[in-house]
Order: sequence, then C-alpha cells, then structure tokens
Amino acid sequence: MQGKIEVAGMGVEQGSTQFQEFERHESNVRSYCRDFPALFFRAKGSEIFSVDQQSRIDFFMGAGALNYGHNSEPLKRALLSYIEDDGISHSLDFYTQAKQAFIVAFQERILQPRGLRYKLQFTGPTGTNAVEAALKLARKVTGRTNVIAFSNAFHGMSLGSLAVTASPKKRQGAGLPLTDVAFMPYDGYLGDGVDSIDYIARMLAPGSGIDAPAAFIVETIQGEGGLRHASAAWMRRLAALAQRCGALLVVDDIQSGCGRSGRFFSFEEMDIVPDIVCLSKSLSGYGTPLSVNLIKPQHDIWEAGEHNGTFRGNNQAFVTAKAAIDEFWSGRQFEIALGGKIAYLTDRLERSVARILPQVPQAARRGRGFMQGIALGDGELSQLVSQLAFQSGLIAETCGVNGEVVKLLPALTIDDRTLANGLDLLDRALDLAIAQRAA
Repeated sequence: MQGKIEVAGMGVEQGSTQFQEFERHESNVRSYCRDFPALFFRAKGSEIFSVDQQSRIDFFMGAGALNYGHNSEPLKRALLSYIEDDGISHSLDFYTQAKQAFIVAFQERILQPRGLRYKLQFTGPTGTNAVEAALKLARKVTGRTNVIAFSNAFHGMSLGSLAVTASPKKRQGAGLPLTDVAFMPYDGYLGDGVDSIDYIARMLAPGSGIDAPAAFIVETIQGEGGLRHASAAWMRRLAALAQRCGALLVVDDIQSGCGRSGRFFSFEEMDIVPDIVCLSKSLSGYGTPLSVNLIKPQHDIWEAGEHNGTFRGNNQAFVTAKAAIDEFWSGRQFEIALGGKIAYLTDRLERSVARILPQVPQAARRGRGFMQGIALGDGELSQLVSQLAFQSGLIAETCGVNGEVVKLLPALTIDDRTLANGLDLLDRALDLAIAQRAA
C-alpha cells in the first residue's frame, strides 16, 4: 500500500524504505500496522520504542495480551532461567514439570480462593481455539447444535468462533454461511430500562422457531463490540435462563480476564459460576501463546484425543503464567492497587467526556475496570483521535461496529505518572480532532 495517512497536516509515508519489505512481501490482510505505522524494536513496561528514536505510551498492550506490561521483570527472569536450563519448550500434552507447576499454582491461588472447581483443558494457542473447543464440547454435552450469541459480540476469526461473532465485516470474510447460531440482544441493546432477558426467554419458548440451545456464549465486557458491559443482575438472569433451558453458560474471558476487569475473572462478584470459561491473551502474562478452557468437572466428557492440536503444551507460557500468578495474584495487594488505578481512570474519562460534551453531545464513557474508553458516536472522529494520539506519543485503538469508540487497555502494572501522562495525551488528541472536524 502506497501513500500517506494525513494527520493534522502531517503524513506518515507508508511507502517509505523502512516499510518496503512488509508492503512487498506481507499479505494485504495486515491491519494494526496501518493504524500505527512505525518500525518498533524494543518495549519495556508501558512504553514501546521505534527505530526513529520515538517512545510511545502503550494503551493497546497487544490487544490485551500484555496485562503486566512489556517484558515484565519477574516473568522475564523465570523464562530466561527456564530456557538457560534447557527446559522443554514443546511437549504436545505430555506431562511436564512446567505444566504441573502451573496447574498447581492456578488451582491453589486462583480457583480455590474463589471457591471454583474446574478441570483445565489446554486448547490450541489462541483465543479462537478456546472458543472452538468450548462450542464443540457444549454441543457434545447437550446433543444440541444451536448456540445463542449476542449483539456486537466478538469471539474469534475461525469459522466456529466467527459464527458467534456479530461484526458484519468480519463475518463477510468467512466466504460461506455461518450457521447453527441465533443472535439475541445483549444487556442494554434494546435501550435503557429494557431487560433483554425477558425477550430472550420469550424467544426460546416453544413455538418461536428457535431450536433449544446447546450454550449461551457471552462476554461480560464486549472488547471489540464497543466496550459495552453486562450488569451483574443481567448475568445472573442469563445464568438462570441457561440452566432452565438445559444449556451451558460459556463466558468468554479471553480479553476481559486475568485482571483486566479489576478482578482475575470478569464475572467475580456476579454470583454466577459459568459451565465453561475461555481464557487466553494475558494468561501467559508475557505474550507467549496460551489458551485454557475451564470446564465444570461433570461436563468433561471428552474422549482421549477427541480434541487436540500440536501446540497445546507451550511450556514457556506455563513458566511465565506461573510467574505471573506468583508475583501478582498470591495476595490481595495487587488487586487493591489496581482498584485505585481503575478509580483514577474512570474519573479522568468522566471528566474528559464532560469537557467535550458541548462539541460531541453523543460522547460517553464505556467499559469497566482497565478496559474502558470514550464512545464518540462517529467512527471517523474516533479514528482521527487515535491517529493524533499516535503522532503525539500514545497508542490507543478504536473498537465498536463502526469504530466509534476510542479504547484504552493500559498495563495493569502501569505507574501513576505514566497513566496520567497517557490520559493527558488522549485529552490533547480529543481537542485537536474536534477542532479539525469543526474547521
């Protein structure tokens, strides 16, 4: 792709020498590099550095795969030590000490303190692998084929996951019909004061024409869908409805899990226990691929080898995942400190929205935890904000069906000063984008 992205009179030359190899040899499917055109070579904590000597505050964090920042020291030390000792890197589903240590840490420090009892299924390395396995198991357990998904949902790009994804643009890429899924309205989709569970229950009654579902699959915070989040009351009603229907409740915690909501699981304090929980992204803590499904023991009816894959046993990811649990989740201190940062982020975004409301009446804060942003109601304006922020030293992506939300995913370990500086850069980008649009 040749040409420039014009931002406030400045241009980033995408046909320049430093990008020629990518443009000549890499598929057109690449996307993030088009929004953030720089040649990166180093990253640490909440900063990422490009070869032109620029550093940027990273509020993208690998789309949520780096909750503990770039090259977190405790995780890096554990990984380097493991590699130096010739630790096993690939093992299919063999028994290994690295996997054993992770399982024990996860059971003792994550599940047991929360009163949760799950079996762990190590799926393929990505989030969509976890979703595919969850859908496959739900259908096996119930003997049904239909799945209920929700408006604005995103669950992955492989065919099964794409079938439960609502984005029209992403669904078009399938090239064939995506079947055996019925979409229902997410919390708030029908407007304020309307509980969509009543509608869903009615649509699943005999005579509606919708087959009884094998599962309901839901994100408590819709990452790609515009940062809308479900209330605890709505989630409790959904869990009760699933039980009445004889369907499994699958919570996709791939982006909103591992602390992103403020707690390790995004459904904590909702008084629900999902039948299956999909985890990935920040589970390894270091960007090394790792996906796990947590399965209620009574649903673990897989036969040996019935679902498998070459890269289920990423031992280096087990090592960093255990190190993350040891460092951040062995007590309450990390969670308490994170709560203070979430309160600060929420307050700053509320003030930013209040300040721009006269010029952008549809502006609103969206999301919860450290997964928040500002909805501007205009995809072009949001994209301009993202581009201007990038030029001034902040990486922040957009999300929503029309890209109308500026989305923030800071590292959970970000220091107070860097968080404040990043939000200052966001405010500056908002002001510049609004001024440019008005000119």
